[in-house]
Amino acid sequence: MKIREVKRIVKGQPTTDGAGVKLIRVLGHDDVNDVDPFLMFDAFGSDKPEDYIKGFPMHPHRGIETITYLLEGRVDHKDSLGNSDTLLDGDLQWMTAGSGILHEEMPKETKRLNGLQFWLNLPQKHKMAAPEYFPITPDMVKEIDIECGKVKLISGEFLGERGVSPKYVKATMMDVSISPESEYHIPIPNEQNTFVYILEGTAAFGEKRTPVEKHSVAIFTEGDAIRIHASESGVRLILLAGKPLKEPIAWGGPIVMNTQEELQHAFNELNQGTFIKQR
Repeated sequence: MKIREVKRIVKGQPTTDGAGVKLIRVLGHDDVNDVDPFLMFDAFGSDKPEDYIKGFPMHPHRGIETITYLLEGRVDHKDSLGNSDTLLDGDLQWMTAGSGILHEEMPKETKRLNGLQFWLNLPQKHKMAAPEYFPITPDMVKEIDIECGKVKLISGEFLGERGVSPKYVKATMMDVSISPESEYHIPIPNEQNTFVYILEGTAAFGEKRTPVEKHSVAIFTEGDAIRIHASESGVRLILLAGKPLKEPIAWGGPIVMNTQEELQHAFNELNQGTFIKQR
């Protein structure tokens, strides 16, 4: 078994998005080659409502899937498919933008808002798939006890268990907690890119025991497994993995296509009012 080593550590940069939500952009344009099929990753969280209350009013997406994991708080969702939903502590949504969707995510004032959003690319053959909204409630997440902690399996497979099954890109997503000063291996097929985000505590990874701090991403080399060495405070991390698409990317804001011509066509349709396709 070849243990993966840390290839690169990424610390996010503060920014604002939507109507003025303060967040940390951890992964973006500069990281796509290392995390393909993932595109972007934002972490958001604050106990100050003014940092998030303006939210993300109605905006378009095409060519991607968005995965939102709400750890704490409340976010109300609406979209052009007619869906209306409320995300609470531990809820997720897996939204396929496909050929085009308009949606809004509006946080509500709570004691604290804390969450993550990942963008997952769609293969060229599925870029114009029908848009879908898939809510994932905590009871749909498999909780698996391991000898030194717990794994919440959101999607993919682990120890013979299956999480939800993504329709287009079979990405794995786990919420992993390891007890203090414990070591654990998580197998990841060699052909998949993988990275982790440290939510709580700290850990070291691989044979080299490369330390990674809270609120940082570790991107890994090729290999068969990730070796986690939890610190004296333990660690909670989000692990994501997927087989790279290795396709060209034309990325313009909320729209990700394969060519500049497709990208321009999407923005032309937005301007002409023909972005949303009738099914």
